[in-house]
Amino acid sequence: MSEFQSLAAAARAVLTCGTADDKARLGHVAAAAWRTGTLPLTAPDDLPMPDRPARPERPELLTHRAMPKRTYKGPRGRFATLHALAHIELNAIDLAFDMAGRWAGAGLPRAFYDDWIKVGDEEAKHFLALQTRLAASEGTYGDLPAHNGLWEAAEETRHDLLARLAVVPMVLEARGLDVTPVMIEKLKAAGDHESASVLEMIYTDEQQHVAAGTRWFTYLCDREGCAPEATFHALVRKHFRGLLKQPFNEEARQVAGIPKGFYVPLSIAEEIGFSSDA
Repeated sequence: MSEFQSLAAAARAVLTCGTADDKARLGHVAAAAWRTGTLPLTAPDDLPMPDRPARPERPELLTHRAMPKRTYKGPRGRFATLHALAHIELNAIDLAFDMAGRWAGAGLPRAFYDDWIKVGDEEAKHFLALQTRLAASEGTYGDLPAHNGLWEAAEETRHDLLARLAVVPMVLEARGLDVTPVMIEKLKAAGDHESASVLEMIYTDEQQHVAAGTRWFTYLCDREGCAPEATFHALVRKHFRGLLKQPFNEEARQVAGIPKGFYVPLSIAEEIGFSSDA
């Protein structure tokens, strides 16, 4: 574990690893090193977090509009769905370690870093589990094109921790809570119970990831003396490109600690035509 001089250096090592499987495995190593309790948060020779994480040569990264539509029909459709989820999880590894490393010198409680290193460790577990399911179909991550926009939220919020917490765990990951149960049922209906089990594991973990985002967002709002709900609305309108889509999985969002007053007004405001700048 002595290969890392600090938590920030360990996080940076994950982000700068350009091989997908190695990035996930390095995430496990970095998390284990942090759990020893011997790593300082920062060290004098630390380099800054990269603006963009290293990525493997494959998959080809496309714009959102250029991405082919997914289907659950047949083995090829299920492979495409699992591939898209693997791409999300690979990005989630980087997002979690960037959260810990970018704000390693921000004077936050150790529990903040415990939470995000745990999230990164679990995102690595998710990616490797999905890789196993892709291998069962005689494929691998990189075989299909993937969406190029998943890191945009991180770039948009790289100088604002409150905005990062609002947009990444509380909007993007919360959206996963809305759609994953439908995916699980469709995989079960197709007879792919092994993949459904992987998604059930991911779904359970992601509720706690969103909860971590909500918890630290509220903590920072309290520390800075700002109203959490109003601050969330303002930050999402400023930094999030797109709508908060219904229907919402209100039960899972409640488990994650997000009150309806946070997300429902945003979706209604967009649907009835209010400007996001209003």
